[in-house]
Parts: sequence; structure tokens; C-alpha cells
Amino acid sequence: MSKAKFLIGTMLGMGLTTTAAAQQAPTPAASQPAQTTTAEGPSNATNPATVTDVSPADIVVTAQKRSERLQEVPLAVSVVSGAALSTASRPSIETATLLVPALNFLKSGTTLNQTIFLRGVGTATFSIAGEPSVSTVVDGVVYARSGEAFTDLVDTDQMEVLRGPQGTLFGKNASAGVINITTKRPTATAGGSVEAGYFEGNEFRLRGTVNVPLGDQLLSRVTAFYGKYDGNIRNVTLGTDVNGYKRWGVRGQLLFQPRESTVRLLVIGDYYKNNDDCCAEVIGTYAPLTATLGGTNQLTGFSSTNPVFTVLPTPLGDKTRQVAQNLVTRTQERGWGLSAQVDVDVGTNTLTSITAYRDWNNTEIRDGDFLPRAYVGFNELHDRGPQQSTTLSQEIRLTSPGNQFFTYVLGGYFSRAKAERIFNREDIVCTAAAGAPTGVLIPCGGPNATPSTFPGATADFGSTFTNAAAFGQGVVNLTDAFRVVVGLRYTHDKLSVFHSRNTRLAGPGIQASFPVTTTGTGQPATQFRAKTSESNVSGKVAVQYDLTKDVMAYASYTRGYKGPAYNVFFNLNSTGTNVIDPETVNSYEAGLKNSLMNGRLVVNLTAFSAKYKNFQANNPDVVAGVVVTRFTNAGSVSTKGAELDLNFQPVRDLTFSGGLAYTKAQVEAFRLPPGALPSQVVPSGTRLGYAPKWKGSLSADYRVRDVGPVDIFLGASTSTQTKQLAQFSPDPVVRKIATIQGYSITNATIGIGGHMDEWRVTLLARNLFDKSYAAAIQSGGPAGAYRFQIPRDADRYIGVTGRFNFGGGR
Repeated sequence: MSKAKFLIGTMLGMGLTTTAAAQQAPTPAASQPAQTTTAEGPSNATNPATVTDVSPADIVVTAQKRSERLQEVPLAVSVVSGAALSTASRPSIETATLLVPALNFLKSGTTLNQTIFLRGVGTATFSIAGEPSVSTVVDGVVYARSGEAFTDLVDTDQMEVLRGPQGTLFGKNASAGVINITTKRPTATAGGSVEAGYFEGNEFRLRGTVNVPLGDQLLSRVTAFYGKYDGNIRNVTLGTDVNGYKRWGVRGQLLFQPRESTVRLLVIGDYYKNNDDCCAEVIGTYAPLTATLGGTNQLTGFSSTNPVFTVLPTPLGDKTRQVAQNLVTRTQERGWGLSAQVDVDVGTNTLTSITAYRDWNNTEIRDGDFLPRAYVGFNELHDRGPQQSTTLSQEIRLTSPGNQFFTYVLGGYFSRAKAERIFNREDIVCTAAAGAPTGVLIPCGGPNATPSTFPGATADFGSTFTNAAAFGQGVVNLTDAFRVVVGLRYTHDKLSVFHSRNTRLAGPGIQASFPVTTTGTGQPATQFRAKTSESNVSGKVAVQYDLTKDVMAYASYTRGYKGPAYNVFFNLNSTGTNVIDPETVNSYEAGLKNSLMNGRLVVNLTAFSAKYKNFQANNPDVVAGVVVTRFTNAGSVSTKGAELDLNFQPVRDLTFSGGLAYTKAQVEAFRLPPGALPSQVVPSGTRLGYAPKWKGSLSADYRVRDVGPVDIFLGASTSTQTKQLAQFSPDPVVRKIATIQGYSITNATIGIGGHMDEWRVTLLARNLFDKSYAAAIQSGGPAGAYRFQIPRDADRYIGVTGRFNFGGGR
């Protein structure tokens, strides 16, 4: 019997059930005191979401800039605990997509180009002057670029996934939703923890935390982490495994809160460095064969006749695990940040200031030809693109107490985000020599090829986003049961961009009609500068009514906004220099929040409908006869559907959680970009990318106490989804091939630990039934082939983790 079969039999035989996805009360011995940021500022109060004695109905969130019970908040929120993330393959937003049905993720070659989607809406773009539609906020600090959020989440206490437009309180780049992350705070008890894990594939993770009171009024907490992984894809050209990582970092906090003072100060600093050889794209499918049947192109099969496929591993669709590339695609990343939150009691109100600075450097290194070398007709294309980014932000808000007729949050926000990228592309080009054989693949540098040429290009481009806003939201408690919520935000955006390119390359996107200057080497350099500004008023109106003390109904209208953009990237040409108008959305939502069985069962239901105007998206375009992508206003799209969130604690040590989402996200009216061909229209009714119609998750967690000297911990989780479109294209053949078929992933854990949770050892199995799937499928491979992204969790693997707590460690 194989070890996998033995593991499955052991776990299922013990009646295993899952790790909770929605954060709720673990058992007392496993509870970990956590600080929450209340309307009165940071405190050492225990977070009810992590305490066993508090029912699922008392989970606390900060979705409205104050601490409130989830069941009292009139919007759809999914909550994921730090414990649930820590038992996943990696504690990251990507992992959270298996726990939150409304959340999806576009995996790309580097973190620069990855995207978060909520309810089928997100912004996928290569442009340095485009912003995400889903905002990521960590400890009150907005991350200006989505790529910054894709590193490991460190010392996480809770992740709140707010669905639908959230710009009223969270800002302009939240037109589709917000990922609101809070980390664990220092406590008054000295202690710490050490955790290590080893997984198949030579993956190792180590994390340590120390919590040190520096006095009665000053508390500190420091967490350091390290991780490495060889990878799940074999590069047969170089003889190495790729799609792995090496990461380390540190995060520290100081909390100053004098007992008799009205001022509290929280300072947070973090530094991390990542060196990932991720993510190589495998060639999963040959070029399609089409036939004209009844005047319509029909997909009939796949061609492998082109000789280029003789040097590539056999394509096996999403089961392909090999590449043949002479450059390792990878991301080199370094980031650090510093924030200071000051809370001052002003009468019965709280004045909060959050000042933050973040520095993020990301270098993309990419094999863009997907081949082991240059051949006649198949140029070698290697890219290197370092990007330097900084963000300075300041938020000030005044928060009233929550127990009065009119409660409010008033505030102002300012941010300045600068980014510059120097992108270098190197080619090797050759042609067939006289008398060279035909029908075979001819390597450049060989006797049958002409001498190679080495054209290259370097582009220097960047953007500066300046945002200033004033916002407010108030709740009128008309009766004990009936409340009205009104919010407004005024936003003023300024955006400036520049682009210059020095090139000897020929091809689409190189020739440009904007002004040309001459460099010192005599080579032509195209230059472009532009700026724009925009003002907007957005907001929300909601009503909520307590049908009973345990059932609350609400309905809301929200007007969302995302600022202007430009399509600034390496291949910028004159057709892409127009300003991209702001994206706006009108969203309607109705929900029913139910707390049953004395709060042990929570069932929340939501229905939603939203329509986006001037939707910002990467769209197919044709330049010089070649299909490329262009960031444009793609017209209007809509998303509508229904969601269910479940959290059930039938007895003290058994918890269930899960969710179900039905989403219909589609094109309403596509708008052709300037100069594009009519054939590039995406038909109305086409589904948006990364928006499965159905997606659900179910998880559970069970603790068996006092089994001799130990407690036993059992868990399992399942996530399932229907098919989803991976490439937004006008071509039905491309859409058909670039469709990720539906799949289900089941994970399981079994562990033993001390009665007081002073130690724990856990055996984990990821993708228990070994279901292979692709995280992304794109056209553009050699000779019309399709490229697949294969994530770590597309294969079954097992691992073991151990954790030791000392003192007041958690």
C-alpha cells in the first residue's frame, strides 16, 4: 500500500473533518488572546473571533472602521482566521481563495501581473499606471499595488473579505471589494512560539515569535520567518526544478498605551525578501485545428506538426509538469514598510491617525519564447524588468461611540504612490541559410542558419498617483430595531505618467507616432508624457432592520469609483496613449443575517447585482497584424448572484464553516479601443474571466480532549467550483481552449497536542485525491500553443508541522 493510500485510509477511518475557513471560536486550550482595534483604538482585549467561549454569532470585524459584531454589519463579509491560513499550503491571499467562494485569483509569471477577483470583477493589466479593483488593507494601511499583497501573510490574526464596492470607507481602488487583514498585537504576557514545517517537494518553513513587555505601558512583538521550496515543474533544459521560492522576513510591533493617558500609539515595521523561480508556464496544448462548418469556425483538434514541438515536452494539458527553457522565469522582490497609528480620546470620540510609508522593489525575469534556444522563425525573447515603488499615505478619522442615536466615522485620506520600471528585452534572431533543409527546426548559430543578430530594447516608464479624499459614514438608529446608514466620499485624483524607449527591435508596438528624439548612440528613442485628474463623489445608502433579536435584514445601494489610468507598459505605441476613463459601478445588495441555536449557528444570505461602466481591463488588440493586449475601457459589464455563509458550532470542540456563491458576471456592451478591428469585439453575454458560475467550500474542525496525555485534532476542507474562463477574448476558439474545467480540492489534517496547547504536531495532506488543475491558461505559446500555470496544490503532497509555545506564546 502506498503512503498516500495509507494516509487517506487513516484519516477517513478516523472520521476526519476540516479546518475552519471562517474564523470562529476554537477551544479554550487552543484560544489565543488577540488584540482588536476598537472605535476607541488599540487595546489588549481578547478578540471574540478567536475565543472558544464566544459563539460564532459574536465574531468581530472592522469592516466599517470600528469593531462590530459581524451579524450587525449591513454588508457581505467572509472571515478567515489566521489559524486557518497557517494550516494551508501557504498563508497567503492565493490560499484564501479555497476558503472564500466569492474570491478568485489570477496567477501569472510574476507577482506584478497577478490579480484578485471578487464576484468575478478584478483588474488584470500589465500597465504601471493601472490600479486594482480589489484593495488590500493591512493593519489600516492600503497597499497601492495588488502585487504587494501576494507575499506570505505573517502573524495574521484575521482576514475579512468585504464583497462589493467599498470605496466609501476604504478608497478608490476598492470598486469590487476589500481584503482587510489584521495582525496579532503585542500582549502584556511574556512568551512566544516556534513553528517549523516540512512538506514533500523539499519545502521547509520556519517561523518564530516573541512577545516581550518592555514595561507596564510599552509592549513589543517580533515575528521572523523563513521558507524555501524546490518547485513542482521540471526544467529539462537546465536540469532543475522550478516554480519554487526562497523567502525570509521580519515584522515587529511596539504598542504604547499608558494606563491614565488618553493617547495610544502603535508602531509597526516589516521587511521581507523573496527570490522565487516562479512561475514558469508549461506548454499544455498544441495549436488548435479549426474547420469552417456552416460558415462558423469550429474547433476540431490540435496540431503537433510544427517542428518546434520536437524540442518541447509532450503537452498533457493541466497534467504537464515539464518546461524546456534556457532562462528561469522568476521574481526577485524586496519590500519594507513602517506605519504609526495614534489614537486619542477626544471627549467620548476617538481621533485616529495612521501614517505609513512603503517601499516595494520587484524584478521580473521572464523567458518569453518558452524554448531552450533561438531557432529560425522562433526568436529568443528574454525580459528583465526591475520596478521600484514607494507609497506615502496618511489617514485621519474621528469615530463616535457606538451606543447612541447617531453614530459616525468622519475622515480624510491622502496618498502618493510612485513607481518606475526599466524594462529590458533581448532577442536573438536568425534566418535560414541558402540551401537549408525545409520542414525541420533549425537552431540559430548552426550551419544552416544565417549569423544571429541581437536586437534589443530598453524602456523606462513610470507613474505617480496622488489621491486626496474626504469621507464620512453615519448610522441613524431610528428605533432599537431600525437603522439607516448613509455614507459619502469625495475623491480627487491626479495621475502623471512617462515613457521612453530606446530600441533596435522591429515589430508591433515599437513604431510610434508620438515625438521621437535621438539618444547619444544615435538610436531612435520614443518619448511620451501625460497627466490627468479627476474628481468624484461616491457613497452608499443602506437600511437594516432587526426582524428578531437573532435575525437582521438589510438592503443597500452603493456607488463605487476607481480612478483614471493609462496603458503604460513596454510595448506602448501611439494607439495606447489615450487616457483611460475612471471606472464606476452601481451596486445593489440585500441580505439576511441569521443567528440561530443561541448563536451557535450562523447562516448569512446575500443577493447582489452590480453594473460597471467604463470597465478597465486588458483586452485583445491587433497591431501590425499581430494580436497583443491593450489596457482600455472595455465598456460595461455586470455581475449578479447570491451567496451563503455558514458557521456552526454544535458543541464546544466541533466547528463547521463554509460558503456557496452563485455568480453571473458577463459583458453587457463591449467597447472597441481606438484603432482596433471590428473582429475584436467581445460579444455581449460573454462571461468574465475567473468568475465560475458556482463555487463552494466546506470545512470542519474537531478536537478530542484528554486522550491520555494528549488532545487529538482532526480537520478537513473541501473547495469546489465549476468551469471558469481564463482568457477574455473575442475568439470563441480561444475562449473554449482557455477555459479551466471545474474541479474540487480536499485537504486534511490530523494532529496531537498538549492539553493547554503548549505544543502541537500536525500531519497535513493537501489535495488529498490528487486532482490536477491549471490556475491560468493563456494563448501566445510557440506556434500558437497554449501556456498553462500549474500551482503547487495541483498535486497531492503531505507534510508535517510542529509548534511549541512558551510563556504566553500564541
